[in-house]
Amino acid sequence: MHQHEMLKGNTDTLLLALLVEEPMYGYQIVKEVDQRSSGYFAFKEGTLYPALHRLEKAKLIQGKWEDTPNNVRRRYYLITAKGQEALADRLSEWQRFANAMNSIMLPGMQAEA
Repeated sequence: MHQHEMLKGNTDTLLLALLVEEPMYGYQIVKEVDQRSSGYFAFKEGTLYPALHRLEKAKLIQGKWEDTPNNVRRRYYLITAKGQEALADRLSEWQRFANAMNSIMLPGMQAEA
């Protein structure tokens, strides 16, 4: 399975996890994902912006236009309370999934509770 396929099902969760830390704009998200994953995940605009719009429509994030000091308008995305709840649910589900996968694929390693 390619990382693109693995990322596809988890794009929304990754975005919520980044935005829970601080509001970010599109290119900043692209750079952050690239840096944190050491280039393993590379968001393309064709993936990122539809995902941001989907999350915004679901009221999990909120977009806000802001002017930078050098008069560039950027759309910053902030996580909402509903988004924080959704993220908590998804992280808990991810932990269960990872533990179940590890118990089968890495049977010698005990999962931490």
